[in-house]
Amino acid sequence: MLEFEEYKTKLANRRPDLEDLRGAMRLEDAAAEIEKLQAESTEEGYWNDLERSQKAQRRLRSLENKCESFRKLETAWDDMTVICEMALEENDESMLPELKDSYAKFESDLEQLRLSTLLNGEYDANNAILTFHAGAGGTEAQDWAQMLYRMYTMWTDRHGFKYTLMDWQDGDQAGIKSATIKIEGENAYGYLKSEHGVHRLVRISPFDASARRQTSFAAVEVMPEIGDAEEIELRDDDIKMDVYRSSGAGGQKVNKTSSAVRLTHIPTGIVVSSQVERSHFQNLENCRQMLRAKLAEIKEREHLEKIEDIKGVQMKIEWGSQIRNYVFMPYTLAKDTRTGYENGNIQAVMDGDIDGFINAYLAMKANT
Repeated sequence: MLEFEEYKTKLANRRPDLEDLRGAMRLEDAAAEIEKLQAESTEEGYWNDLERSQKAQRRLRSLENKCESFRKLETAWDDMTVICEMALEENDESMLPELKDSYAKFESDLEQLRLSTLLNGEYDANNAILTFHAGAGGTEAQDWAQMLYRMYTMWTDRHGFKYTLMDWQDGDQAGIKSATIKIEGENAYGYLKSEHGVHRLVRISPFDASARRQTSFAAVEVMPEIGDAEEIELRDDDIKMDVYRSSGAGGQKVNKTSSAVRLTHIPTGIVVSSQVERSHFQNLENCRQMLRAKLAEIKEREHLEKIEDIKGVQMKIEWGSQIRNYVFMPYTLAKDTRTGYENGNIQAVMDGDIDGFINAYLAMKANT
C-alpha cells in the first residue's frame, strides 16, 4: 500500500500547482465574460449583425472550452484523491493500475494547460495557415515537403482540429513543389507558430538507384488567419491579380477546369496563389486569406505597426538555417536545433507526434 501513500503525497503537492493555474488562466474573469456574452446574445437585434454575433460566439466557445478544460483537470485530481483514500481504507491494491494511468494523464494535461496560458500573443488564438515549400534538390526535396504536409495534417487530426486545402502544386515526379492548408482550432496559430522555419531530412533516398544517403530541405511558413474585420487592410491599389489555368501534374487536389488566381502585394512583393477550388472567386478568396495571413505574420514578427513599412523576409531553404533535423539513417532521431528537444521514434514524429517539440519551444520562450 506504500505506492498509494506516495501517490497521495504527489497529489497533495500538485494542489498548489492547480491553484496557480487557476489564477494564470484568470477563470473568474472568464466566467464573468461568459455571463456577459450569454446575456448579450438574448438582446433584441443581436443576431441581425452577423459579423458581430459570430465573433462573439467564437469568443464564448473559447472561454467555455478554457473553463471546461480546468474543470476536467480538477475533477481528475479529486477522483484520484478519493481512489487513494478508498484503497488505503480498504487495503485494496486492485485500483493501482488505474491510478497510475490517471496520474500520468493528469500530469500531461496539467503541463499542456499550463503552456496554453503562455499563448497570449496578438494572434495566438487564431486559426493557422501553413505553406510548405520544397527546397533545392528536385524530387527528393519535393517528396520531403509532402512528408511534412502529411505530418502536420496528422497532428491536426490528433487534436480534433480541421484542415482545408487552399493551394497545391504537384512535384515533377513525386511529392509537392508547394501546398497551403488552413488549420482551424483553438490556439492553432499559437501552437504552430513554433514550426515556422526550415526542416532538414537525412535518409537513404528511395529515388537514388545507388541507395546513397541524401540530405533534403523544405520550409514551412506558419501564419495566423486574419478576418476581414481585423486590422490587416488589403487595398485594391496595392494588389496585382493574375488569372491563369491550373497547371502541374494535375493530381486529385488540383481542379483542372477552373481558373487559378495569383495575387501580388505590390508594397512587399509577396505572391500567393490558389488553384484548388472550382471557381475563380473561391480561389481569389483563398488568396486574400493567405495574403492577410502573411502580412500579419510579418507584422507580428517584426513588431511593425504599418503595413506600408513591412518588408517580406525570404527563408533560405538550405544547410545552417534549419530549425529541426529529421534523421532516418544511420540512426533515427528528430532534434530541434533551438530547444535541444529530441525524439528517437522518428515514425511517431512523422505520424504527427510533435507536441513535445511545440511544448519545449513554448517553455523556452516563457523563460526568455
